[in-house]
Amino acid sequence: MTFLQIASLLIVLAGAFGAINYLVFRLPSAIGILVVSLLASLALMGLDAVMPALGIADQVRSIIATIDFSDALLEGMLGLLLFAGALHVKISDLRAQWRVVFLMATMGVALSTLVIGVGFSWLTGMPLIIALVFGALISPTDPVAVLGVLREASLQKTLETKIAGESLFNDGVGYVVFLVLVGIAFPHMDGHATTEGSQITAAAQLFFQEAVGGAVLGIVLGWLTFRVMRRIDDYSLEVLITLGLAFGGYELAVALHVSAPIMAVSAGLLIGDVGTRYGMSEETRKYVDAFWKLIDEVLNAVLFLMIGFEVFAVAFNMDTITAGIAAIALALFGRLVAVAVPVLILRPFRRFSRGVIPIMTWGGLKGGISVALALSLPDNEWKPLILTATYIVVIFSIIVQGLTVAPLANRIGREPDLM
Repeated sequence: MTFLQIASLLIVLAGAFGAINYLVFRLPSAIGILVVSLLASLALMGLDAVMPALGIADQVRSIIATIDFSDALLEGMLGLLLFAGALHVKISDLRAQWRVVFLMATMGVALSTLVIGVGFSWLTGMPLIIALVFGALISPTDPVAVLGVLREASLQKTLETKIAGESLFNDGVGYVVFLVLVGIAFPHMDGHATTEGSQITAAAQLFFQEAVGGAVLGIVLGWLTFRVMRRIDDYSLEVLITLGLAFGGYELAVALHVSAPIMAVSAGLLIGDVGTRYGMSEETRKYVDAFWKLIDEVLNAVLFLMIGFEVFAVAFNMDTITAGIAAIALALFGRLVAVAVPVLILRPFRRFSRGVIPIMTWGGLKGGISVALALSLPDNEWKPLILTATYIVVIFSIIVQGLTVAPLANRIGREPDLM
């Protein structure tokens, strides 16, 4: 299938499944599309098992194979989704929460990676370094899933800022940690740490280059874009410029071997705060805001549709399903550690909203980024297990946690907003 045919098919299915969800299930839009696509996939697999002569599952699997989910997300959609998410987070709000956001996005990701990696290695017999790779790809919360849920929940402002800010940054940090660990676990892969010299030194250099380089590039590109937009008063052109920043900046970051996700977040934050206040007219601000909300909604729908269909790429058997169920508990425990430790460290110096630990733990949704990273791993004997466990954790996280985090927040988090 050509790119246009694939894109057309995805858009048609996303619209059709969205309509089914709206008329039948009435779930939040993105989660509903995921549920319908997953049910459709399972129905096709069930029909194929009953009537194998039809070969329906194989036909669908061949179509899914033509869509490189990992490249489609990591090299295409992710930049737009992160830019759109960051565009609606104000720097002033984030500044008030920067300590907890910073600790959760750095220390939290590291602790979660370690806890999940050690636990998964013990449960499955997987070599520790490869289990740590699994810990790294499953630890970050997915900003796409998290921000989608936040739109449906009425959370306190400070709590919403913590969750949104942390999900935007720990995604980029988690991706860098993943690259570092993959470079150590699979040193033959191009673009990662080599076997020569100290692996620890190479890993530290890679982390610094990716994380700091991505942030600097995002700020520089965002600032230059802001300076250009200040001299223009044409909403259609300014919308086009922001789109160019998201697309071009992401690809430039990839070419320069710095973190493209962190670049997109940094640029989006600057344009969404400084750019909208000082570089846009009121009319332009409305059009830019509406455009990126629409982009966010459409890409969310397509992404969650693709996650549902990726069930065809997963190898299910009793051992992998058991490991996947155990990985759900490990991922939740790792998330609890990632949230609780920074909060307990900062608690003597500041007050936190009631229920911040359970709400942020349960609200730390995993999503398509984890699946894409698992699919990007080099072929090895442990990849099918990692992919299946990742998929099970992601499906549980989006459907179960995603549908219950708002009621949980309303139940235990209702008190005056605190810092």
